[in-house]
Amino acid sequence: MALSVNKVILVGNLGKDPELRSTPQGKSVCSFSVATSERYQDKVTSEWKDNTEWHNVVAWERLADYVSQRLKKGSKVYVEGALRHRSYEGKDGVTRYVTEVLARELVVFDKPEGGSSYSGGSGGGSSYTPSQSPAPSKSFEPSPEYNDDSNADDDVPF
Repeated sequence: MALSVNKVILVGNLGKDPELRSTPQGKSVCSFSVATSERYQDKVTSEWKDNTEWHNVVAWERLADYVSQRLKKGSKVYVEGALRHRSYEGKDGVTRYVTEVLARELVVFDKPEGGSSYSGGSGGGSSYTPSQSPAPSKSFEPSPEYNDDSNADDDVPF
């Protein structure tokens, strides 16, 4: 059998506060949107342009509870997960199609409220995966954003 991979990595900001709900079976599910932006130089006009993409993200159970407690509009996050496509019938009877990221890991780059800092120094982040205990303790220094557009027009080898 051939190897296949469904992995999404996003680093961006929340566009609105997360929405926590419960399924009829009592499982927590949290939805939020993440904005990612790229800056590029137009080859014709040499003008710098910005492009923002919005991504729907869903977290389940303990990760959903963590997201709803820790994140808010504007929070800077790293989200790792898988791409999912689903459809549902709206109240008006129309079938709607949704593409979303099923979050499996999340790193928060914001400092916690209340003025305390993480044990990684300034700029550290707090990460959480569902297999961890509810109190996240892992921290690290995020690398600076990569803005070198010198190779933007190179051919991708695949």
